[in-house]
Amino acid sequence: MAFDNDSPHALPTGEDGQCPNETRRTFLKQSSLLTALALAPTAAIKAADLKLEEKVAAAFEQVKVTLDINGKKHKLSIEPRTTLLDLLREQLHLTGTKKGCDYGQCGACTVHVDGQRVNSCLTLAVMQDGKEITTIEGLAKGDNLHPMQEAFIKHDGFQCGYCTPGQIMSAVACIKEGHADSDDEIREFMSGNICRCGAYPNIVNAIKEVKNGGSRV
Repeated sequence: MAFDNDSPHALPTGEDGQCPNETRRTFLKQSSLLTALALAPTAAIKAADLKLEEKVAAAFEQVKVTLDINGKKHKLSIEPRTTLLDLLREQLHLTGTKKGCDYGQCGACTVHVDGQRVNSCLTLAVMQDGKEITTIEGLAKGDNLHPMQEAFIKHDGFQCGYCTPGQIMSAVACIKEGHADSDDEIREFMSGNICRCGAYPNIVNAIKEVKNGGSRV
């Protein structure tokens, strides 16, 4: 065993010039990989034979799920850590659902899961297996806008429009949940959706019109 240089703080090395700790780490990594491969499915073994590390990891991590999104069944293979928001936007290209704060604080990513509103940025896609998901793209019926979409346009319930999909999804849920009987109640139950442009009064008016107009939401 020798020192790499004359410094009293230099790490000791073996004859091959490697630090014992580094050698031990390498050994542990190799042992872990061999153990994983011994338990791996055929797809992973084939990927390892081709020395494709990314495919080996993918073979271990992919999980199969079936989601009903806007009335259409999707059979997907996804990583367990994928959020519902990223699945919708990146894999299914349903970009109406917006990524705002990514911390569940702004409401721009609001969608409905089995009729309940959720922040899709905080929701793991694998946990939604077999559930019905509705995004802003699923509200309209062809060229016919949803009553809440029409009301937002009529009352100018948006300016830049970035928060609007989440606002509309929450507004629909707000009525379905029975929380649209007064201005104060609407404000309280829409408080999870932030509008940086400050279109709140117009949003409240849009919700009241749909609620009082008796339109089915």
